[in-house]
Amino acid sequence: MNILGYMQKVGRALMVPVAVLPAAAILMGIGYWIDPNGWGGDSQLAAFLIKAGAAVIDNMALLFAVGVAYGLSKDKDGAAALSGLVGWLVVTTLLSPGAVEQITGVAADASFGKIENQFVGILVGIISAELYNRFSDVELHNTLAFFSGRRLVPIVVSIVMIAVSFVLMAIWPLIFSGLQHFGETIAGMGDIGAGIYAFFNRLLIPVGLHHALNSVFWFDVAGINDIPNFLAGQDTITKFAAEGKTAIGTVGMYQAGFFPIMMFGLPGAALAIYTTAKAEHKQKVASIMLAASLASFFTGVTEPLEFSFMFVAPLLYIVHAILTGVSVFIAANMEWIAGFGFSAGLVDMVLSSQNPLAKQWYMLLAQGVAFFAIYYFVFLALIKGLNLKTPGREDADDEAINVVAESRDDSDSLANAYVVALGGMQNIEVIDACITRLRLTLKDRSIIKESDLKSLGAMGVVKLGENNLQVIIGPQAESIANRMKLSE
Repeated sequence: MNILGYMQKVGRALMVPVAVLPAAAILMGIGYWIDPNGWGGDSQLAAFLIKAGAAVIDNMALLFAVGVAYGLSKDKDGAAALSGLVGWLVVTTLLSPGAVEQITGVAADASFGKIENQFVGILVGIISAELYNRFSDVELHNTLAFFSGRRLVPIVVSIVMIAVSFVLMAIWPLIFSGLQHFGETIAGMGDIGAGIYAFFNRLLIPVGLHHALNSVFWFDVAGINDIPNFLAGQDTITKFAAEGKTAIGTVGMYQAGFFPIMMFGLPGAALAIYTTAKAEHKQKVASIMLAASLASFFTGVTEPLEFSFMFVAPLLYIVHAILTGVSVFIAANMEWIAGFGFSAGLVDMVLSSQNPLAKQWYMLLAQGVAFFAIYYFVFLALIKGLNLKTPGREDADDEAINVVAESRDDSDSLANAYVVALGGMQNIEVIDACITRLRLTLKDRSIIKESDLKSLGAMGVVKLGENNLQVIIGPQAESIANRMKLSE
């Protein structure tokens, strides 16, 4: 498998631990709403909810190890997750400062105090998953038969992780120094760095690798840790104060500027696409754009909308990436702050509004109204001026928006139709899904019928390497993937 194809698998696996963040965000958001002044200090119920959410946030690195191991495993078995946990415990125990000092006989480098981070969690998860995929079917001699198959994997993982720990003991200070330097460089650029990050965040969406970039800025990979720090609220304020730093106005800067884009900017683009559609296609375009806009506005799920123009009019997508960078820069520069546990939609904005780190969050709504107008008029001018073939403006024989209604009404029929368009089950080696995409490995990608995929409602198709394929179909992706697996 080529490196890009493998990275898309890792990106998909990262969604397993990230998917628990909304639970933490909801618990902590409700807690801050109950006690907006004491932030848990004046209400036992608020403290209970905030601490319950913190239990998730404070253990994200461990969740990465377990979640990635499970997500990359070939059959999504619990034994893979257990192996990730075993690997994590071995590595973090052997690389704790006390253990390193005892083993080496010299004072441990300060970097080992930061060994429990998402980078190490991802590394452990990947290694554990590969060992699971390799050894979960191994049959031992009858005298050791009890330890065959899946029971063998945690044993192998624990042994391999001893070796991994000794390697990391030598190179971790260098890795940590590099990651820290990268984080400090971007953080040192302040609001400009936030804008640069947001620009590349959108550019990586087409290949699904934005999760890897996000982990650097949103979690404790390079010392930024923006999401957990924001959700921790008062604890973060106290921690930053002890370090002589200001948390309010800075924590959340890699999140806040996405709200105007996801809640307002992209719906503005959708309105422009609808406005410029041919009269005979307006009704169909309206249904697609409305559904995608509502998903973007309320939940921050943008891919159905972005993929509607990403490939048919790539110039618009580049403009979208630039405007996203500008929005995040403005919000960071003005210190208008809100955060999220899932994505930058209305639900997360409401939940985060009472967080003690939220600052003038309501100004993001005003900024959003401005970006709605900017997106609408810029997209309108570009679509008309350059005659871009956005949905509803295709040539007469283009089937991109001719949704097969009868299949959409029956989930099983829709899943079967996707299987047929992909060349049948005999052509599909791996079926998986993330929030909005089918992620597939095919035997022969040349026999798929892209026009049929689009006629079924697919917003776009992404080809990675020789055999990997992503089909962007919206929030129902996981349901369709599960039904496809049932037909195996």
